[in-house]
Amino acid sequence: MNLTLAWMEWTVPTAIFCITIILIVIAMTLWQTVSPSLERRGFLPIPTTPGDRLFIGILTSVFIFFAWIGLTQFPLWILLVIAVCWVLVVMIWG
Repeated sequence: MNLTLAWMEWTVPTAIFCITIILIVIAMTLWQTVSPSLERRGFLPIPTTPGDRLFIGILTSVFIFFAWIGLTQFPLWILLVIAVCWVLVVMIWG
């Protein structure tokens, strides 16, 4: 079976990004199934669980990507580092 990304005109960075998100969500699901967490308050204005913070971090990263693509000509690799750091900040201190 020849697995290609051409069926949806995917680029390698896009495929890596989407596969990474899927793997992170699977890992979070397994982690919360094995060891459920309690809600806590961080800098976000609502009490959140790790799953909530992951969702908020990923969702805001997508909006940051949209703004980056629409407003700058800089490479996406720079933004990838920024987005990963943002998700880590939300997960740890959110």
